[in-house]
Amino acid sequence: MRFRPLRPATGPEAVGEPVPDPPATMRASVLDATGGPSVLHPAILDVPSPVLSELLVRVVAAGVNPIDAKTRAGRGVSASIEKYPAVLGFDFSGIVVRSPYEAHHLPPGAAVFGMAPFPRSAGTYAEFVVVPSLSVARKPASLSHVEAAGVPLAALTAWGLVVETARAHEGQRILIHAGGGGVGHFAVQFAAYFGAHVTATASGSNAPWLRELGAAAVIDYTTTRFEDVVSGVDVVIDLVGNTHDRTGERSLGVLRPGGLLIEVPTGGWEGYADAAAEAGVRATSYKVIPDGGALATIGRLLDSGSVQVYIDRVFDLDDAAAAHHELEQGHTRGKVVLRVSDD
Repeated sequence: MRFRPLRPATGPEAVGEPVPDPPATMRASVLDATGGPSVLHPAILDVPSPVLSELLVRVVAAGVNPIDAKTRAGRGVSASIEKYPAVLGFDFSGIVVRSPYEAHHLPPGAAVFGMAPFPRSAGTYAEFVVVPSLSVARKPASLSHVEAAGVPLAALTAWGLVVETARAHEGQRILIHAGGGGVGHFAVQFAAYFGAHVTATASGSNAPWLRELGAAAVIDYTTTRFEDVVSGVDVVIDLVGNTHDRTGERSLGVLRPGGLLIEVPTGGWEGYADAAAEAGVRATSYKVIPDGGALATIGRLLDSGSVQVYIDRVFDLDDAAAAHHELEQGHTRGKVVLRVSDD
């Protein structure tokens, strides 16, 4: 697999096109306090205003991520929400309405995707969002807005885990837990793209699909203990966390001496570093970086067909509570997305 040559943008989107001024108010899905999915409800809010290097984007679709559900429930980044009602959401795909200046490379009319700086500002479960221009890239031309909205947080997390932290390469052996999830299905593809031998844990129903994405082996976690069939791997990417069946602790035993455990879920295992040192392996946590440059590279991989995004379910913005309920069932393949407005 190879990158397609990057060609200069052409057509109206290359220089922007006239877009109407935003209205004074917008539809959003908000929460007035943390709790179960039912705390999410429709509301009318003022449209935010960008400052300095920020963009104002009309949101066509918004991705729904596990961190959204954890935050809504009072965990995640809920402690940093400064006021209510709050608008959740990191991922978006949409159309630029206002740019920092006339010659900006993401002008009004450009189709873009990226990550919002929630909870420092309102999130993407709304018709408009203000975002830093460095957290945004042009939407892959081959993807719809719904597909593109499922990419940013999950794919950037997977990129950071596989490419920047694990430094995936030919011959490396990587075990990826929860390979069928949003981050997992990207991690499998990136690791395989860079030549690693990938083993993924997932439900048995996801095994054929994950093999198509590049996994050399898939372990059905419902029937097989991964430590019984895997050993001597170079890297374990733990997207499950130690609170579920001690997945993190069990992973230490399948690493080669000096191997690397990447523990992703927030607050799931406070003692992972000490446990790894005692086992003779390395360990690190990871936090996603909303890097528009990396997202542009991922976009080229998507456009070339080297990487795919899988959208499991699409809900309307007013049905955000149902989307959270679906996500929390724990059996989602790929991503859940909210359809916010017309394309």
